[in-house]
Amino acid sequence: MGNASSMLTQYDIEEVQEYCGYLFSQHEIVALYQRFCQLDRNAKGFISADEFLSIPEFSLNPLSQRLLKMVDGLNFKDFVAFLSAFSSKASLQQKIELIFKLYDIDGKGRVTFKDLLEVVRDLTGSFISEEQREQVLVHLLEEAGYSRNNPLLLDDFVKILGNPGLRMEVEIPVD
Repeated sequence: MGNASSMLTQYDIEEVQEYCGYLFSQHEIVALYQRFCQLDRNAKGFISADEFLSIPEFSLNPLSQRLLKMVDGLNFKDFVAFLSAFSSKASLQQKIELIFKLYDIDGKGRVTFKDLLEVVRDLTGSFISEEQREQVLVHLLEEAGYSRNNPLLLDDFVKILGNPGLRMEVEIPVD
């Protein structure tokens, strides 16, 4: 599995399944491997930021620059592990952990008001003013029982986003 152009063996498939907590079927892993090989244009065994940006849905995402920090240089196993949070079999906790990492800009295990503001800025662009963004965030935090002065930890994100209706899934086309 070191070289993206090599064939995926049954052992490799099972190893990736185990590594990712069996969130993908063997057929899905094979389909993901084929996609990985397409993206890894130079057959280096990992996908670069530029290769990720060749995916239209990825490059058009307003949070793509944040996502790039999480995915740049992933080998196949880590690529599948990253995508496992989008599996329909992934737990709500796994999905929230990914969202938390996306918001935790400096990777220190906490999300500050400034971090939240930057994400909202990325999502809204110039459609609303900075003052409006701040007002919306302050209101949302207060409604959830928090203030702009207290950083949010992962447990806080779980409380806030712990709605069982949260949907964050990607369908893997299998031939």
